[in-house]
Amino acid sequence: MKRLQAGDKAPAFSLPNENGDTTSLADFSGKKVLAYFYPKAMTPGCTVQAQGLRDSQQELEKHNVVVLGISPDPVKRLPKFIEKESLNFALLSDEDHAVADQFGVWGPKKFMGREFDGIHRITFLIDENGMVEHVFDKFKTKEHHNVVLDYFN
Repeated sequence: MKRLQAGDKAPAFSLPNENGDTTSLADFSGKKVLAYFYPKAMTPGCTVQAQGLRDSQQELEKHNVVVLGISPDPVKRLPKFIEKESLNFALLSDEDHAVADQFGVWGPKKFMGREFDGIHRITFLIDENGMVEHVFDKFKTKEHHNVVLDYFN
């Protein structure tokens, strides 16, 4: 698992969003993209993280930032998460974890004594030119949005 670092070129990915439509990094040319990888929709940690970003949307927009949540969830699960939590940003389905592999966030994890491969909860700020500007990898889910906002202030 070789994770992308600040200064690396972000992969030019395209994934289905919650409506099954293709969303590409190139769609956001001229904007910063906050691509946050999360393990599973509607789980406690992922819900708290998404709520924080939802509630920070106006502040993020002031900094020209678009939020994209990326998980290995199937497309059909994503609209339920958006509706249940009133999310105001796109969720993308990376079922085969190909994009997570490109970013270097798919790999071995431990949970309750069990080892398995999965998504590591890491967020990438991609600048207007498609370069990784910053990597957020040290945060608690309930503080994630504050860590991101602090970067801009």
